[in-house]
Amino acid sequence: MKLKDKVALVTGSSQGIGQGIVLRLAQEGANVIINYRSHPEGAEDTLAKVEAVGGKCYMAQCPKSHGFTIKADLGSVSELQQLITESIEHFGKLDILVNNAGIEKHAPFWEVTEADYDAVMNVNLKGVFFATQAFVQHLIATNRTGKIINISSVHEELPFPNFAAYCTSKGGMKMLTRNLAVELGALGITINNVAPGAIATPINTKLLNNPEKLGALLQNIPLGRLGQPQDIASMVAFLASADADYITGSTFFVDGGLLWNYQEQ
Repeated sequence: MKLKDKVALVTGSSQGIGQGIVLRLAQEGANVIINYRSHPEGAEDTLAKVEAVGGKCYMAQCPKSHGFTIKADLGSVSELQQLITESIEHFGKLDILVNNAGIEKHAPFWEVTEADYDAVMNVNLKGVFFATQAFVQHLIATNRTGKIINISSVHEELPFPNFAAYCTSKGGMKMLTRNLAVELGALGITINNVAPGAIATPINTKLLNNPEKLGALLQNIPLGRLGQPQDIASMVAFLASADADYITGSTFFVDGGLLWNYQEQ
């Protein structure tokens, strides 16, 4: 187990990719912190699955949790700072931060509202910025190294019409990662992005149930299938381990080849 005795916080981990990451890190021996904003039933399910693989877990805002509870909206700086603080108080430390929480809003550029723009940027970029800052402050205060893994998207590179704010947030994440790789390197802190393509998660239920749209998408993926949460989780587990100690400032595309083959329909 490559992450034995490590403590990992995964934001937005009550379902989908985040849940898959939590389970893989727990399987590798890490103590994991599950965070959610609005799905306590999903967080509870994640906790049960972690316990089934023998992992230790600090569950966020679950009435059946085995300790403290936290509900954290990553769009609120005060709430995410509290999430970091209480996670440290429970386990005594943090070693790994996975910035997974993210949202998107669909609208033509000329119809995007300020409220929708702010919602996307607050979670996808500002939340990542300040969660990472609080994590780094903890590492500096305890004189330790650590790992930061951001869940970005192929859309940090690939235009996605009708999702301008989302693409902007992921482009900003790419530059933040590069900048922090330089700034944090001397502290022994690494930071990298994992950029998923099309992944089979609850957010894509409508797509999965639409054979015509699904077929068109699959034609854009050289490997001929949607990704699964475990595909992303495997890359995160690698980057969180000592095997990746000399890797920082990079984006790893986990997309079945989608990025270099995509054509807008």
